[in-house]
Amino acid sequence: MVPGGIGDVAPWPDWSAAARGALEFLHEHVGWDLWMVTRVVDDCQYVLCSYPDGAVRPGARIWWEESFCRQMIEGRAPRVATVTAAIPAYAALTKGLGRDVAAYIGVPLVTADGQLFGTLCGVAFRAKPLSAARDLRLVETIARMLSTLLAAGVEPPTPPDLP
Repeated sequence: MVPGGIGDVAPWPDWSAAARGALEFLHEHVGWDLWMVTRVVDDCQYVLCSYPDGAVRPGARIWWEESFCRQMIEGRAPRVATVTAAIPAYAALTKGLGRDVAAYIGVPLVTADGQLFGTLCGVAFRAKPLSAARDLRLVETIARMLSTLLAAGVEPPTPPDLP
């Protein structure tokens, strides 16, 4: 049993709970409309969790070729775009969720051996002020913490439609 004075900072029970806690924190303290933790497998990006809860169901699939995160990972677009229409690689994404995204922030999640696991990303459905770019350092730090949990052997969930 955790004493009352420290229960609010006790470790999360698993990787999924830590990821959800990170998304909730980002939503409350940084803003943006939707936060997601994703996993990239082959040509698909799967949502492992999102905040606000229920905004995107766990297991939802985004084709990697249509993903903002792919553009960021492959260096065609920056980690933060306060106005996605101003970034050609992001502006070209007009299918699925991409057609509604006015601002994007995303950072890779990396395994212990330096391979891409997925992303921590946030989107806004209205453009953000340039000052929102200051949020990137915080998002990078949280992504690194989630990557560190992966490296430490804390198991993330498997997307529902994978074997």
